[in-house]
Amino acid sequence: MIVGVPRETYPGERRVALIPSLAQRLIQSEHEVWVESNAGEEAGHPDSAYEAQGAQVKSRDEIFQGADVIAQVRGLGANPEAGRDDLDRLGESQVLVAMMDPLSEPESARELAERNVLSYAMELMPRISRAQSMDALSSQANIGGYKSVLLAAEALPKIFPMMMTAAGTITPARVFIVGAGVAGLQAIATARRLGAIVKSYDIRPEVKEQVESLGAKFVELELETDDASGEGGYAQAMDEEFYRKQREMMNEVVAESDVVVTTAAVPGKKAPILVTEEMVQGMAPGSVVVDLAAERGGNCDLTQPGETVVADGVTIVGPENLPSSVPKHASQMYAQNVVNFLEHLMDHGGLAEPEAEDQIVGETMLTRDGQVVHAKVRELLGEAPVEATSTSEADSADEGDS
Repeated sequence: MIVGVPRETYPGERRVALIPSLAQRLIQSEHEVWVESNAGEEAGHPDSAYEAQGAQVKSRDEIFQGADVIAQVRGLGANPEAGRDDLDRLGESQVLVAMMDPLSEPESARELAERNVLSYAMELMPRISRAQSMDALSSQANIGGYKSVLLAAEALPKIFPMMMTAAGTITPARVFIVGAGVAGLQAIATARRLGAIVKSYDIRPEVKEQVESLGAKFVELELETDDASGEGGYAQAMDEEFYRKQREMMNEVVAESDVVVTTAAVPGKKAPILVTEEMVQGMAPGSVVVDLAAERGGNCDLTQPGETVVADGVTIVGPENLPSSVPKHASQMYAQNVVNFLEHLMDHGGLAEPEAEDQIVGETMLTRDGQVVHAKVRELLGEAPVEATSTSEADSADEGDS
């Protein structure tokens, strides 16, 4: 097959879907790799690096006209404006592998179906043990969690570690991480490496052991959390009354923190408000809130997506697309996810006739044979499920928190 890698067109996107060393892996398996000129430049991979590994540098039109598979970081949906320019370039029965935000932008899936594209959304990868190496959401969340703490450290007018000097002792910064998923756990680890005292809270009590294993204190609130764990180990969206009680109980912890990092995002939905304006007012001047859910509206009342604002002396950072700010390693991890997934497709029926009964294939497949086939996306579009989204009983037994 020919794998085509276009340059990303989403504003500010610096990642690339395939890096030279992984292009070589595909080429060694007797495939061809075509890369658009300068596709990897901002991630530290010039055209010459791809050519040295056997890839061919082509124009965008040549890639879309000749490639069997188009691999992107952001496809239509995750790139709603500029991505539309590529819609007419996609050929019938061409395979598209990308992040496409289908739960927020389901209509884009319908447009891909109308082009008769066989598409796979990397965000829909099931959280089962054998799909861990293909889990793009987790790989990119690791980057986001790491970078969020660096943003906080830069904005905080204090240092993170304790220092005992001739000029006196400096006490460590106090950091509170809200949400102990992949991003939250990486934020905890990063804050601890920088020497902060770290506390964390999650509505799923079962993550307490993971939080404590990283050297943080798990904050326990007296809330009913029996339904807090959703499918695949993700936190489940709760009702507004739950979040109201949660905010009341978190007040004291937020007030005593120098840094609060929030990570609670629900795919396809607006992020819940966890830090209110009143809670911000209770924080000491100079404190920092980093809102990793800014792209979903934010966990903080005062978050402005893509901006840094100061309110009552507290700095609120609302970063968007944090993985793109670390493009070299974010691209390395995403490219590994993509190549592992392509190899999985080839092991399960090939690209032309994939085995939809395989859980990984079935749950990531977005469009096929001129229709949207993913059950959740069809539901958002007001359409009934189709057989292509079914999974085997054997795969169901493989489910677990990755």
